[in-house]
Amino acid sequence: MNIFQEVTEGAEATASISEEKILSVIDLIVNGGTGSIIIIIVLFVLLFVAMYIYFERIFAIKAASKIDKNFMNQIRDHISNGKLEAAKLLCAQTDSPVARLTEKGVARIGKPLDDINTAIENAGTLEVYKLEKNVSVLATVAGAAPMIGFLGTVIGMILAFHEMASSGGQAEMGSLASGIYTAMTTTVAGLVVGIIAYIGYNHLVNRTDKVVHQMEANAVEFLDLLNEPV
Repeated sequence: MNIFQEVTEGAEATASISEEKILSVIDLIVNGGTGSIIIIIVLFVLLFVAMYIYFERIFAIKAASKIDKNFMNQIRDHISNGKLEAAKLLCAQTDSPVARLTEKGVARIGKPLDDINTAIENAGTLEVYKLEKNVSVLATVAGAAPMIGFLGTVIGMILAFHEMASSGGQAEMGSLASGIYTAMTTTVAGLVVGIIAYIGYNHLVNRTDKVVHQMEANAVEFLDLLNEPV
């Protein structure tokens, strides 16, 4: 019975400590003053924007990278048999950057090869722009979030030293340490948001580069197809 009571009391003590820790984090943010709360809210909004852009782009890039492995073989067969309309229809039915580039090339078959190459390059520029839509915002968040966090810390430090100066140097160290410690939370929050945005940005850039390389490879394959002897 005593052992059971000790275990119960220990569990209650652990729950109490955990609750105190959770409350202390909340109090740390709330007690930072209006400026700290505003900065934390701004950082939370930036985090939401960064996460939204990341997942929206990652799904868009994933969809753009999907293409039937037999697509170029079918295009080759249609062009070899002189079925240009069938090749255009296949491109129109395939929703991918590679298909749209190929469609631009098929539509200009019969014109000089340089004109076809230029049309494909122009279409490729537009496709890359679509893939990189809003990705630069992540880079902005990655750079701005830590600076916003540092701004909150500097404001907190200024207020702490202002309190010290106003009290004629007799301010309690506990209140100063509490104010400075609370102000530091904005730096931590800013760094966390910045790191998340930075990792997300670099991952999107890497995935976009893979799609661009895929587009370039298929464009070269299409141009080689046009150079093949009849």
